[in-house]
Amino acid sequence: MSASSTLELQHRLSKRVRSTPPSGIRRFFEIAATMDDVISLGIGEPDFVSPPAVMQAGHAALEAGATSYTANAGLRELRDLIADDLDTRHGVRYDPEHEVLVTVGVSEAMQLTMLSLLDPGDEILIPEPCFVSYGPTATFAGGDVTYVPTSVDTNFQVTAEDLQPHISDRTKVLFLGYPNNPTGAVLRRETLEDIAALVIEHDLLVISDEIYDRLVYGDAHAAGHVSVPALDGLRERTVLLGGFSKGHAMTGWRVGYACAPRPLLRGLYKVHQYMVMSAPTISQHAAVAALRDSGDDVEAMRQSYDERRRTIVDGLNAMGLPTFEPEGAFYCFPDITSTGLSSEQFAQQLLEEEHVACVPGDAFGPSGAGYVRCSYATGLDDIKEALVRMERFVARHQ
Repeated sequence: MSASSTLELQHRLSKRVRSTPPSGIRRFFEIAATMDDVISLGIGEPDFVSPPAVMQAGHAALEAGATSYTANAGLRELRDLIADDLDTRHGVRYDPEHEVLVTVGVSEAMQLTMLSLLDPGDEILIPEPCFVSYGPTATFAGGDVTYVPTSVDTNFQVTAEDLQPHISDRTKVLFLGYPNNPTGAVLRRETLEDIAALVIEHDLLVISDEIYDRLVYGDAHAAGHVSVPALDGLRERTVLLGGFSKGHAMTGWRVGYACAPRPLLRGLYKVHQYMVMSAPTISQHAAVAALRDSGDDVEAMRQSYDERRRTIVDGLNAMGLPTFEPEGAFYCFPDITSTGLSSEQFAQQLLEEEHVACVPGDAFGPSGAGYVRCSYATGLDDIKEALVRMERFVARHQ
């Protein structure tokens, strides 16, 4: 018997880690990686290479020897550009010196925020279906998570009416992740205004993950993304999370940011100093180029996603899988209950029988049961072939 078995090491892990299940997304990617001829509609990552200006700036920074730490908060030039960009696009202004923090992707920004805002016993409300890491990051920070279900009846927008019954004396934070992963839902201004009134009434703080804010379509694009801190009374209550991974196709560069009023950002900054020192230097130089020189590339990618969105949604509806129109991110969320299969069974059997990978909807929360998440961040030809295969699969099971 090995020493590790004798010690029963897994029981030495913290309770919060032992009680957190593995990601419900990764298992299907691991299975798909062992198979041939798989079309993946599962991964939430752009299929585009980073824009040319981004690549050139990263290369130039490396050639110039920019391999040391930056200031803890990030390059001042990048923080200036982030502040200007948010002001221009969303009408919300942050002081780049004291209210903008550059992080190792939005993942670090989210964990910093949870650690800074939540004490053990504090409650955080998280609408679901939602990205799989929201709840665990709050749990790792010692917070108590209350999930608030949403449904297709409101196009998966959480409403003030949904939130009200879940607010208790321990509720401290409301988490909003829109445009939404996995549903593609977008919160409209009137819905957000009602939520803002509720937040102010109950003296809550808000964490708003807006990583997909550049990827909106249809009526939502025409109206413009509504940033949570831009609403009356919410700037002083909100930590805004954003980054470059999705809109700029820079997942591997690992650059994100958090913006908040100075007293709140000071807390995030403190944790960040001890956790990572600073975001990758070369990546920060690349992010500068992303904001300065990549606007046309970002718009071209958005338009390509929009074409794919329309193709996959129309195709899913035509084969008898009702799919509401996603207005943001690059996911759709078809209802698969007509097949008689659970979300897990549908995803498993579709992968085995037709070599198409998607993710069970209930991996993102109980409200996702009866749905699967299909990403359209893959080529149009692959999407069309995936639809042919899915139609065969659905015809056999409906």
